[in-house]
Amino acid sequence: MTDLLYSEAEDDLRAAVRSLLADRCDHAAVLTRAESDTPYDPRLWGSLATEMGLAGLLVPEKLGGQGATHREAAVVLEELGRSVAPTPYLTGAVIAAETLLGCDAENPGDTAVGELLGALAGGTVVALAVPLSAAPGSGLSGTCRADGDGSLGGRITGVADAAAAAVLLVPAEDGLYAVETGAPGVTVETLTPLDLTRPLATVTLDGARGRRLAGSAQAPVRRGLLAGAGLLASEQLGLAEWCLEEAVRYTRDRKQFNRPVGSFQALKRRMAQLWLEVVSARGPPPVTPPTPWPPAARTRLSRWRSRRRTAHGSRCTRPRSAYSCTAASA
Repeated sequence: MTDLLYSEAEDDLRAAVRSLLADRCDHAAVLTRAESDTPYDPRLWGSLATEMGLAGLLVPEKLGGQGATHREAAVVLEELGRSVAPTPYLTGAVIAAETLLGCDAENPGDTAVGELLGALAGGTVVALAVPLSAAPGSGLSGTCRADGDGSLGGRITGVADAAAAAVLLVPAEDGLYAVETGAPGVTVETLTPLDLTRPLATVTLDGARGRRLAGSAQAPVRRGLLAGAGLLASEQLGLAEWCLEEAVRYTRDRKQFNRPVGSFQALKRRMAQLWLEVVSARGPPPVTPPTPWPPAARTRLSRWRSRRRTAHGSRCTRPRSAYSCTAASA
C-alpha cells in the first residue's frame, strides 16, 4: 500500500527549499521582478538548479540528474507555488525533462537526448514549444513544418518561458526537434500575459535548424504535458495554503469592536470550510510510493545546507507537518 505520509527525505527537501525562498524570494521582490523586463531571478535559479541540484530531480543519475520521483518534484513545486517564485521550474525541470525522457524511452541511448538531459540537469533552461493552454492528448494543432533540408518553419503562440530558454523542444510533423533560441531563423517575441509570474512568448521559426530527437512528437509531448498538468496542481496547492495562512493571520490581528475579527462565528465557519477544501485538494501525495532518495542526491542537499548554515548563519528545521517550516537566525 502506498505510504500517504511524507518521508524524512521529503521533509528535509521541503525545509531546504522553503528556507532558500524565504531569504531570496519575498513577495515585494516577486512583484517588482514580475513587472520588470527580467521576470526571472538568475541567482535564485542558479541556487535551485545547480547548487541544490533540483533542475535534474527527475533526470536519471546516469545522465547527471538526481534520479528522484514525482513525489519530490511535487514537494519542490508546492514551495515554489507558495512563494510564487520567479523560476522556470515547472516548464523546464518537469515538462521539458519528461518530454526528453519520453524521447529517450523511444530511442534508448540516443546521444543527443542524453546530452540535453545532462545540460538540463546542470541548469540549462529548456522549454517545450507548445501553447501553455495545450492539454495532454489534445493533439498538436499548428505543429511546425519540417522542410526536406531539415529546416523548420512555423509560428507558435503562448509558449511559457520561451524567453528564458536556451533550447526549445519543437514538435514538427515528422518528429520532435531541439532548436537553440540563439540560432539563425529563431525569433522569440515576449507577450504580456494575464499572470505576470509566468511569462509567455511567441516563437517564430523561419528556416531554423534543429536536431531531431524522436520520429514522432505525440508520445513524448503527451508525457511531458501529463506530468506538467499533475505537478501544476502541486504548485497551485502551495499557493492556496499560503493564502489560507495569511487569511487566518489577518483575521487574528485585525480587530473590530475590540475583538479579533477571526473570533466572529461567520468568519470561523468560512475559514474552516476553506481549510477543508485545501486539505481535500492535497489529498494523498502523488501516488508514487516513497523510495529512498539516491545517496548522491542526499549528500548534495546536505552539503548545500551546511554551506548555507556557514555562510548565512541560519538554520532550517524539518516541518512538523506538511504545512510548516521554521527558519530562524542562529
